[in-house]
Formats: sequence, C-alpha cells, structure tokens
Amino acid sequence: MLRVALLSLAFGLALALYPDFELIDHVNSVQRTWRAGINPRFIGTTEEYAKGLCGVREGGPKLPLKEIEPLKDIPDSFDARKQWPYCPTLMEVRDQGSCGSCWAFGAVESMSDRLCIKFNQSAHISAEDLMTCCSSCGDGCDGGFPASAWDYFKSTGIVTGGEWHTGQGCQPYEIASCEHHMHSSQHPDCGSLQPTPKCSHECQANYTLSFDKDKHYGTNAYSVSKKVEKIQTEIMTNGPVEAAFSVYADFLNYKSGVYKHVSGSYLGGHAVKILGWGVDSGTPYWIIANSWNPTWGIDGFFWMIRGQDDCGIESGIVAGEPKKYSL
Repeated sequence: MLRVALLSLAFGLALALYPDFELIDHVNSVQRTWRAGINPRFIGTTEEYAKGLCGVREGGPKLPLKEIEPLKDIPDSFDARKQWPYCPTLMEVRDQGSCGSCWAFGAVESMSDRLCIKFNQSAHISAEDLMTCCSSCGDGCDGGFPASAWDYFKSTGIVTGGEWHTGQGCQPYEIASCEHHMHSSQHPDCGSLQPTPKCSHECQANYTLSFDKDKHYGTNAYSVSKKVEKIQTEIMTNGPVEAAFSVYADFLNYKSGVYKHVSGSYLGGHAVKILGWGVDSGTPYWIIANSWNPTWGIDGFFWMIRGQDDCGIESGIVAGEPKKYSL
C-alpha cells in the first residue's frame, strides 16, 4: 500500500525524482554489497532539489598536502565514536536542511570533533557562521569549497552554534531540519531550497559571550593524500576528516551496506565527514556521517567502499588542527 501511494504521489508531480522504483530495483538486482530503498528525506522531490543539496563547487583553492608517515599497525576496523566516546559531537548527525551547505557541515562537524579529541573541549562549531560569513568560501546555500572552510577556520575563526532550534552556542543554524512529503513528529515538512541567511557578527540574544570572544580557531589547514593508509593515519591521529565526492541518483536511495556507485544521473559534489572504517563480508569500507538528518541511511551515517576512490571519495580529503580555546 505504501509503495502504491508513493508511486501515485511521484506520478502526480511532473518533475518528481524520488522515489525511483525502477532505479531501486535495478540497484538491488545487479549487486549485493548495499541495499537501496525509500528514504523519507527525498520523497516527492525533484532532481533540481537534490542537485541543490550537493553544494561542493568544482575548482577552488588548493591546500598544501600534509606529509604523513603511515602508521605501521593500522587495524582492520576503527570507529572514532568508540575511540573517543567522551566526545558527543562524534555521535551526532546534523541536518543541512533545504540548503546546499554540505561543504560547511562536513567542515564544522570535523572541527568540533577534533577540538574535543585534542583538548577535551566540547563545542559545536557553527555551520551558520561559516556558511553565511565566509565570502571566500563560495555562496552559502548555493555551494562552496571545503578547502576554503578550513582556511577560514585558521585565518578568521568560527563561533559556536548547534542545530536549528537547539539554542546551542553563539549562532545556531537558522534553516530548519525537515522531511519531504512524509509527515514526521521529529521534523516539519520541507519546502523549496532556501536562500542563504545574512551574515551576522553578533551572538543570539542572552548568550553569555560576545561574538569575538566566542571564536574558535585552527592552527593550520591542509589536504590529505588519497592513499588509504595516510587517510587512516590522519583519522587515528587527529580525528575525522572532511571528504568531497560525486553524488549520483542511486546514492539518494542508500539504506544499508557498503555503497558503490551503480547507476543514475550525476547530481553534483557533496561533502561529508569520514570517521572510521571496517570490512563487511570481505568488502572494505569507510564509516561516514552525512548531513541529511538521522532518517536517511543508517541513522544518518553510511558505509562507502574503501580503496577504489569510488566517486572520488579519497581524492578530496581536507582537514586541519584546532587551537585550544581559552577566554
């Protein structure tokens, strides 16, 4: 009944992209490493909408390549959530809402984790501040450059700020977490893609610190080699990294298992956070946090094949180290 109802909805929308039952059935019939299915996040949305969420722009600045000597004993599996269980941000999945701000989310999520890992300082670095105020990073909800986000962290600093409607930090995210054409008690329905909010150099009312006092900084910004052992060493040593990769339509349908691109049209570049790795029935994978809320994928996370640079996942790694925050 659900499939019939959703199919009717899809046919009722002239430009509807999702759910694409033909693509879902094809993916599940030609391979066994991952399963495709219906994700509430995209029900009834158009291809243009999905493209709008993939906010990594092509080109942009290049960060210096960090020299990394791979560790000699890299384990078969590693999960930053288990390695540093005292860091709450590692467990979280944020939501970029109806905005192409993935480039900012992949950055601030990793920055927040690394601040806790290195100094045991828990803070949500603000996607709102980075997305709206970094003019060199791109165009906010219309896309940006992950490398510029890390450079901005080093040169200008970023204040704190949690998810929409949390009230956390200096500048919480303004764009609502949402669901698409699937009523939810957790999130309101989404509308169209949202414009970038205005940059503000003030904290929310009643916050105890000034904007300048609340800023957190990085000490450096760098890219990481696409060699698997070097990426693993960086994660084990300093924490999660930001990665950019090419998104195709089949990725929207991911439900479980080790994702590898099978079919579907190209939608754009997307940024995420890699926080570990493992092996599933002989298939090596990365553990990755997405920013499409916890109703997508494996509670908001996904596994992606490791060592094949599938969709360029290992070719666009950037990171940096935080400074210790003090008033």
